Amino acid sequence: MAALGAALALTLTGCSAAGSSGDSIVVTTNILGDITAEIVGDQADVTVLMQPNADPHSFAISAQQAADLERAGLVVHNGLGLEEGVQRNVDAAVAEGTPTIAVGEEVDPMTYADGGSQGEQDPHFWTDPQRVRTAVEAITDRVVQDVEGVDESAVRANAERYLGEIDELDTWMQEQFDEIPDSDRTLVTNHHVFGYLAERYDFDVLGAVIPSGTTLASPSPADLEDLAGTIREAGVPAIFADSPETDRLAQVLAEQAGVDVRVEALFSESLTEADGEAPTYVDMMRANTETIADSLAGRP
Repeated sequence: MAALGAALALTLTGCSAAGSSGDSIVVTTNILGDITAEIVGDQADVTVLMQPNADPHSFAISAQQAADLERAGLVVHNGLGLEEGVQRNVDAAVAEGTPTIAVGEEVDPMTYADGGSQGEQDPHFWTDPQRVRTAVEAITDRVVQDVEGVDESAVRANAERYLGEIDELDTWMQEQFDEIPDSDRTLVTNHHVFGYLAERYDFDVLGAVIPSGTTLASPSPADLEDLAGTIREAGVPAIFADSPETDRLAQVLAEQAGVDVRVEALFSESLTEADGEAPTYVDMMRANTETIADSLAGRP
């Protein structure tokens, strides 16, 4: 099924003429696009607005894509402030009466405990496969309810198959993380993105280079100095930064920490192209799990 998902992720990016009627689905982010495509199968046309390797906080869309979004049978978006660059377009679709689902609102969202986003709801729920399970069920119900011409039995069968993949992923991730000693289950990232994963698999989020839930924020020198001191004291072996580019700020922090801290790249907020390491949601989570487990468990 991973190969099928990869093919769908490749073909669904962009806009099409079919993306302007009640039998179409428009999805904002490519992670949700892959999940939605797995549910829908061949039952409807799915258009994904966010390109591979893009930043969900800052990507923008064309006027044609915005028009297609407003005319869709269903708009699937993350919500909780994630898609900052297209929020006005989603709001316009809502104002036009287009059926929409803010998936993040359906999964019992967490709130940030500290940093510049303290008290706000965390939109990065996909790092917890069990919340993705809830998302799959919510999207499935809305596809059946709102999208014209779909075969409900086929859509629900697709969803059940995919839920089995999500459950297998969750079990495998737990097995990998169980190899990390309790004393080393600490995450430092370049911004607050793995809170759900930490809650699900019992990690401690020591801090973030950007103490915020959005990549559009910037750290102050005091933020970097405080976190560097915490890293030196805790002796963490690795800092995890967003891929495809290992974040420059994380490199600066590693230097300021004055210890031998590796900077490891994760696929935290976007899928890759079909020939990359994370073309589907399941691939992304497996790649991230292996990187985290290898780094913190001292595996070769």
